Amino acid sequence: MQEMKALYTAHATGHGGREGSVKSSDGVIDMKVVPPKELGGAGGAFTNPEQLFAAGYAACFDSAIRHVAKLKKIPFKDSKVTAHVTIGSTPSGGFGLAVELEAHVEGLEKAVAEELVHAAHQVCPYSNATRGNVEVKITVKA
Repeated sequence: MQEMKALYTAHATGHGGREGSVKSSDGVIDMKVVPPKELGGAGGAFTNPEQLFAAGYAACFDSAIRHVAKLKKIPFKDSKVTAHVTIGSTPSGGFGLAVELEAHVEGLEKAVAEELVHAAHQVCPYSNATRGNVEVKITVKA
């Protein structure tokens, strides 16, 4: 494992599992967690771990695109990332995740946008954490 210099540590507590709550140490996140209807839960106006993971990955990956563009001095109009996080059962009886990232990069030719997004995938902390553990498919729209 590569040595890492800590820059920030987030703290959150989950209580009650998928039918409980999550709360960050600063209180910004303070939400009820309920399984989606597709997993037998009530769904509705509550979140679930997959939505929270998708939101974090999308924000982080978009930030990585912007970071790499700045480092490489690649000007572009705008970017946004949509993350689709799927939970499923594994043959061993456990559960796994799969991710599809849709990166929209405006103001670049498709080949340049794809190069930028590929480079972002190498620096994004979520991508680095999931690499080799979670299937991540990336599509680029320019």
